[in-house]
Amino acid sequence: MQVNPDGVSVVCGEDSVVVLVQPILLGNGQPINASDITFGGCAPIGQDASGTVRFQSALQACGSTLMMTADALVYSFVLIYTPRGINGLPIVRTNGAMVGIECHYLRKQNVSSNALVPTWIPYYATMAAEAQLSFSLRLMDDAWQNERASNVYFLGNVLNIEASVLVGNSQPLRVFVDSCVATLVPDVSSVPSYAFVQNSGCLTDAKVTGSRSQFLPRKQDDKLQLQLDAFRFSQDGRSSMFITCSLRATVASVPVDSQHKACSFSLAANRWMSVDGNDQVCGCCDTSCGPAGVAGAQGTGVLGPIAIQQGPPMGSQPGQLYMLKG
Repeated sequence: MQVNPDGVSVVCGEDSVVVLVQPILLGNGQPINASDITFGGCAPIGQDASGTVRFQSALQACGSTLMMTADALVYSFVLIYTPRGINGLPIVRTNGAMVGIECHYLRKQNVSSNALVPTWIPYYATMAAEAQLSFSLRLMDDAWQNERASNVYFLGNVLNIEASVLVGNSQPLRVFVDSCVATLVPDVSSVPSYAFVQNSGCLTDAKVTGSRSQFLPRKQDDKLQLQLDAFRFSQDGRSSMFITCSLRATVASVPVDSQHKACSFSLAANRWMSVDGNDQVCGCCDTSCGPAGVAGAQGTGVLGPIAIQQGPPMGSQPGQLYMLKG
């Protein structure tokens, strides 16, 4: 079952957002209970006779996150539908759903209360580091050619994550992933959390858990590809998570060093290996590589919500997540 994009409407105001969720959200004729839907952890303010559920929130409330680009302020929210038992019985006939919602405001103009036309796009976030540079973090398909259409994965799947830097009128750059942390909410300081890239570019997941996680050999200086074995947080029923990575770009002609590197642990070779060929820069991954790199421009990329399911239900296909952009 896929979420029906027409089932959600959004109005982004000067200091608040209004979200209406209609019964056709599920597209299967099953009614929606207002108590089964939350907006960034906030309950709805009401449900009318037609079954439409209404939310209203200040831009800085209900778990919103603020992202600033060169031209816009972007407030992001997550609408979560978690079906409960039918008439008190321990069964459900619908899958849960998550919808990302964004309100965009131009930074160089006053915020207008005019409604913006929503557009549905796969969810990812990009933050500008400098006026002439823009970093991005994306979930890619198996061929690494296009952005993945769905943010739903199952245990046993591999997440293809691509970091890149877009260069304007600048000399060629090389991008690195300094660190990455997974959390249940878009707050890197929240608990629980799992840091799987640390120490200025050391991908530790394979060594710590015996996984297949690795940086792939670099094909372009301005792109870095990472494969991460899907996982869920133990003792927590939530299936969604967010990944936040610190990104860095240096001039491509500058040699890599211990503060600017991309290192994976090879279980077969039992050693650290660099995607850029100089494995010596990975020698500090088991100890400390010192402070984060001081050279180059920095940025932050956020992925989420990413849904990790325990396994595909019999006879069904995984659903899709969409981003509603206002």
